[in-house]
Amino acid sequence: MTTEKEKMLKGELYDANYDESLIQERTKCKTLCFQYNNISPDKINEREILIKKIVGKTKEKFLIEQPFICDYGYNIEIGENFYSNHNLIILDCAKVTFGDNVFIAPNCGFYAAGHPLDYETRNKGLEYAKPITVGNNVWIGGNVVVLGGVTIGNNVVIGAGSVVTKDIPDNCVAYGVPAKKIKDN
Repeated sequence: MTTEKEKMLKGELYDANYDESLIQERTKCKTLCFQYNNISPDKINEREILIKKIVGKTKEKFLIEQPFICDYGYNIEIGENFYSNHNLIILDCAKVTFGDNVFIAPNCGFYAAGHPLDYETRNKGLEYAKPITVGNNVWIGGNVVVLGGVTIGNNVVIGAGSVVTKDIPDNCVAYGVPAKKIKDN
């Protein structure tokens, strides 16, 4: 029998609301996020130790400003020289991967979770998850939302306030709702 977690990781419909195992995993992660968000900002070493317990994979140089919230943590990978400003939210029910030299402005969200359009299915607590991939040398402006199933290429700038619903190619500036390539950079 396939577990709800296995369905989640395969991108199939799964029970996010009522599966006890997933609820326990989210509660554990959110408790760690709460602890992280309440460490004094000057306690850099303590913050780094705790964030490494939350995030699935990190490299050497990174900084995630407080507050930071995610669902599971283990599905997040961040590259070298990663920086996120305040209020980063990652719904990581699928893999969310950031390359090297990624800079994220305040109030950004990366939402791998998706919900059925059919209300009867959605009301049963079922959802699905699609991975998000962000390449190397990417700058993401403030208040950007990136949805599941999106790949942002290398050397990209995403303008503030954008909603990224489709893939963005390498070497460009993209912005808007929905975000689209505006020019090469």
